[in-house]
Amino acid sequence: MAPAKDFAKKGDLKAQAVKLGKAVKSGSTFKKASKKIRTKVTFHRPKPLKKNRNPKYPRISAPGRNRLDQYQVLQYPLTTESAMKKIEDNNTLVFTIDIRPDGTKEAYVRLTPDYDALDVANKIGII
Repeated sequence: MAPAKDFAKKGDLKAQAVKLGKAVKSGSTFKKASKKIRTKVTFHRPKPLKKNRNPKYPRISAPGRNRLDQYQVLQYPLTTESAMKKIEDNNTLVFTIDIRPDGTKEAYVRLTPDYDALDVANKIGII
């Protein structure tokens, strides 16, 4: 019984070899690598793959607060002589605002003719 199995295996091997020989002759499994045609003089290395970050936990404990909200923009009213002149002549209030670090930026608030800048300045406490 053992020799019969050996013949069957040898027959299968022979059939496989014939099949492989036909495939090699036809060239269907083995293809030659074609050379890439280069059209530029310089060669640039390909860029590496950059993956998006996928952190396991957030790196900050609390969300940051907005340091410049609508109530912190105006710091204080300006009480110089030129500011007083604008109040009287142009119906305009002058404020120092919180945009520049040295605090030199000013905001000019021109009021409509309905409101008097002197009255508003008195209510605020400038005069």
